[in-house]
Amino acid sequence: MAPLIELRGVTKTYFVGGGRLDVLKGIDLSVDEGDFVAIMGPSGSGKSTLTQILGLLDRPTSGSYKLMGLDVSSLSDDEGAALRSRTIGFVFQMFNLLARTSAQDNVALPMLYTGDPGREKRSAEVLAEVGLSDRMDHAPNQLSGGQQQRVAIARALVNRPKIIFADEPTGNLASEQAEEILHKLSDLNNSGITVLMVTHEPDIAAYAQRVIRIKDGRVVSDERNAAPRGGAGRNRTKAGSGATASVPAVRDLSLEELLEHVRSALRAIRANKLRSALSMLGILIGVTAVIAMLAIGKGAQKSVETQLSSLGSNLVMLFPMSPRMGGGGARSALGSFSRLSMEDAAAIRRAHPGIARAAGEVQGSVQAVYGDKNSNTSLTGAEPEYADMRNAQAYYGRFFTHEENDRMDRVALLGPTVVTNLFGESDPVGRTVNVDHIKFKVIGVLPRKGSSGFQDQDDKIVIPLKTAMKRVLGRQFLGTIAIETTGPDQTEDVMAAVRALMRKRHRLPDYKEDDFTLRNMAEIQAALTGTSKIFSLLLGIVAAISLIVGGIGIMNIMLVSVSERTREIGLRKAIGATRRAVLIQFLIEAAAMSTCGGLLGIALGMSIAFGMSYFAGWAAIVTPQSVLLAFFFSAGTGVVFGFWPARKASLLSPIEALRYE
Repeated sequence: MAPLIELRGVTKTYFVGGGRLDVLKGIDLSVDEGDFVAIMGPSGSGKSTLTQILGLLDRPTSGSYKLMGLDVSSLSDDEGAALRSRTIGFVFQMFNLLARTSAQDNVALPMLYTGDPGREKRSAEVLAEVGLSDRMDHAPNQLSGGQQQRVAIARALVNRPKIIFADEPTGNLASEQAEEILHKLSDLNNSGITVLMVTHEPDIAAYAQRVIRIKDGRVVSDERNAAPRGGAGRNRTKAGSGATASVPAVRDLSLEELLEHVRSALRAIRANKLRSALSMLGILIGVTAVIAMLAIGKGAQKSVETQLSSLGSNLVMLFPMSPRMGGGGARSALGSFSRLSMEDAAAIRRAHPGIARAAGEVQGSVQAVYGDKNSNTSLTGAEPEYADMRNAQAYYGRFFTHEENDRMDRVALLGPTVVTNLFGESDPVGRTVNVDHIKFKVIGVLPRKGSSGFQDQDDKIVIPLKTAMKRVLGRQFLGTIAIETTGPDQTEDVMAAVRALMRKRHRLPDYKEDDFTLRNMAEIQAALTGTSKIFSLLLGIVAAISLIVGGIGIMNIMLVSVSERTREIGLRKAIGATRRAVLIQFLIEAAAMSTCGGLLGIALGMSIAFGMSYFAGWAAIVTPQSVLLAFFFSAGTGVVFGFWPARKASLLSPIEALRYE
């Protein structure tokens, strides 16, 4: 029958400071199933190193190590972790219990990495076996030293291991507590579990069946106790079958393990509230900027669309000035300003079949007076086509007719702002207002169109074109000509035809530039959209910088967390955590921290957006897409910046991590 543990020529060499240190020098050793072995030796003899190799926490430099007939020297780190979780239980001198975690959760931890069902039930059973059924909900700092060691024993037993390694299990306990723990180890051995215990005290080694002494990296004696003090092996069943173990499969991450990592991350965040809050601050500011930026940008876009639609669809505007007129006075003085006449408007109507209608307009500033109230406002003289071309049909009252325009009647339509300033809540239709000392009868109220930047589109008066030119403003020429096309596909052809017509009417030779300007709604929309995009880009840069700063903060905190929890990482690996499990645990913690900051940033960003909309009157629209974008962006920032610390944690050697001070 093959032994449970078999070592042949095992050596372990460390290279420290350029020098060579041989700790183990050709160890030959075999342990049968069901043995209770005490490994003794002076400090520096290599007994701890040997135990670490036996427990798959470290690898030999040379030699062979077979566990249950399987050569474990060739196993990968994750395969070794899987075999360790199924076969070996550890009882540490320093207990190595997770702080802020109940005794039951500490005991159930190894089952998390094996994926076995019934964690709560099994952990409660083994705690009852060690006499701690009434302490399951207590944290380690609420337990005595002996109780903490019993929790560690229960944790070692939860996966029903074949071997238990106890490294100085009584080193930090009083004599009475030490004897209790040793008797418990003897009872476990009597139940058929193989126990290997490291100690330097002969009276503790007396509880074992075998005592192996090591000195200077070699086995110097291997003796059997005739009558172990704790009765170890007295009622032990016959050794097992000795069947060769198979290479363990590395298990995929389960939902239960994922949820446990999330709970662990939230516990870590709660345990360091101020530090976590400061780490989240950068993410919070960045996400707030993203939400506010997208809300204001979307609102501005919607406002532009609304304003353009209120001006009318498929419109081309003709202005009596050169496109370059704003560049300098010399060019203006040399004929870059033209005049538009009623005859121009009539000719344009016949210029192209794609023109549905064309109408002239004039504008000016006037003072309107009603009773003891007055309002400085803008005046538009227009033809009746204005109502349909500019989506300005009166929502109350009526629009003026061609006959009223030809007769130069003194009739007017008021914008909602003018109505409020002059009449308050009263009905203005049928009443008379003075417009620059000329009496006008109010025949309708224009539809509400809202504010456009510094201009209020509702603060205007519309009167017949000829009335405005002859009686109010004293103009002989038009200010603009509005041209409506039959469809968006006709816009380019119409603009080309109008340009050719106007150059011909103004007798412009080929070498001269246009003395007029043509603009369509698409060009205006493109200009306004370009401005809003630049504004959004600037806000986006601010948000990105904030997120990067927040990500660096999270990386820094995660590096600190890895350093603080190095022993915890070593413990998790010792009881079966794979590299991937540790990596995912710390990635989840980083993502949880950034996500919490992101959620707070979303709430703050929405509050700012709604506040600006309510108090400043800015259009701000928060869309579900922007919220989802901010959420995933914040979580992604945590994953990206948390990857390096998480990978650093996953690559730690379990024994080096357990030794970390």
